[in-house]
Amino acid sequence: MNGFINILKPPGMTSHDVVNFVRRTLSIKKAGHTGTLDPGAAGALVVCLGAATRLAGFLIDADKEYRVEMVFGQATDTGDAFGEIISEADASHLDRDAVLAVLPFFTGSIEQVPPMTSAIKLHGKKLYQLARQGLVVERPARAVSIHSLEYISGTGWGTPRPRALLHLSCSKGTYVRALCTDMGTRLGCGAYMSFLVRTRAGPYCISDALTLEEIAVLNNTGKLAEKVIAIDKALDFLPEVLVKSGAVQAVKSGARLYLPGVAQLPGSLSAGDKVRLTGPEGFLAVAETAFDPQDNERILFRPVCVLPR
Repeated sequence: MNGFINILKPPGMTSHDVVNFVRRTLSIKKAGHTGTLDPGAAGALVVCLGAATRLAGFLIDADKEYRVEMVFGQATDTGDAFGEIISEADASHLDRDAVLAVLPFFTGSIEQVPPMTSAIKLHGKKLYQLARQGLVVERPARAVSIHSLEYISGTGWGTPRPRALLHLSCSKGTYVRALCTDMGTRLGCGAYMSFLVRTRAGPYCISDALTLEEIAVLNNTGKLAEKVIAIDKALDFLPEVLVKSGAVQAVKSGARLYLPGVAQLPGSLSAGDKVRLTGPEGFLAVAETAFDPQDNERILFRPVCVLPR
C-alpha cells in the first residue's frame, strides 16, 4: 500500500506512537509521519505508507495551522502545561485589547529560540535528550513565518490567570509553545501553552482526518484503501509537468528531463521551483526546475525524488 493517510492524532500519543499503530494495524514495515506533533497536542498528522515515505519531506515543508489556548500569569520550563512553573505574576490587568495589541509583533517573519524540549539536534544530540539530563544549552534563534495570527476568544479577564484562544497559520519549524512564551514575556506577565490542536497540515484539514478507531475498522472491512490519498493527489500542490512516453524510462532512472521530453508545462516556472513529473501512467518523480548551463534560456528538470521502479 503506497500513499498517505490523514490521521487525527489524539493527545497523549507521540507522533511515532501513531506511526507504530499504523504499522501494526496494516501489517506493513514502511510508514512514517510528515511532521512531529507534540505528545500533548491533537490534530492532523499525515502518515505516509510504503513508497510514499520517500516523499515525506515535501509535506513536512508545507505550512501548518493551529488552534492554541494559552494561560497568562505563569511560565513553565517547557512552555506548555506539562512543565514546572518557573515564574508567576498577576495577569488580572490584561484584557482582550492588550492581547490584540501584541499580535502584530508576532506576525510575519519572526525569530524563535527552539524549546529545550524540541527534537532539534545540537552537537549530535536532540535537545529533549539533553533536557532529560537536566541540561540547558544555548540555542541559536531561527527565523520562521507567522502568516496570520487571529484572536478567537478569551476567558477570565480580570483574574490572575486569564486565558486566550488564538488561531495561526505558519511555516514549518514554528514552535507554538515558544510563541506563547514570547507573547507572555512581551506582556510582562508570562504565559504558557495549555492546549494545542493542529487544524491543517499542508492541504490536509482536521475535518477530513481519520481517528485511529476508524482506521482499524476500515482496515478490518477492507475499505481502508479507499481513504488512502494517492501519491499524485497528495502532491497536487506542486505544479505538474507532463512527461512524454518516450522520456518516462529516463526519468525513472533519475535522468534530467529536457523540453523535448515534455508534453505539457505549467504556466510559469522559476529556477529552484519544485514540480511533480507525471507520465501516462501517473506520478514519476519530484523534480527541481533549473536552466541548462549550456543555454541559460533552456529549462530542464532535475529529479530529486524518484519512486522505486
